[in-house]
Amino acid sequence: MSRWARAGAIAAALASLAGAAADPADQLKDAGKEAHARALFREIRCVVCQSESIDESEADIARDLRQFVRARVAAGDSDRAIKAALVARYGEFVLLEPRFSLGNAALWLAPFVVVLAGATVVLVRRRAQQPAPDDLSDDEQRRLSALTDN
Repeated sequence: MSRWARAGAIAAALASLAGAAADPADQLKDAGKEAHARALFREIRCVVCQSESIDESEADIARDLRQFVRARVAAGDSDRAIKAALVARYGEFVLLEPRFSLGNAALWLAPFVVVLAGATVVLVRRRAQQPAPDDLSDDEQRRLSALTDN
């Protein structure tokens, strides 16, 4: 690989690492508010990438969400208000750590309920298949008595 090709590859790699999240034109002037916005970026899921936060994502929608969060932080909105606005628009899925709710609890508990129900069915069927002990006939009872009396 030539020196120029290698330098071009390194430059392209560095440019991709910088990413849209670090675009200086988008950043807030107040360093404290920018840090606050960046902390929120790590709590919000990219709705396109789904496995990345908007801080990590290069998708256009992630850039739009970063601009939205920065605008709300600059306006002085609380974290709760910003997240509520995003949830209202995109649903609970937009949060990397969804809030506790009855619907979420049902999703988390459903696998345990299914396993418990399955184990119960297996145990009930096993007990139903076991033959009940029969009473001994008169002849068997006499032989047992003869064995135990000795």
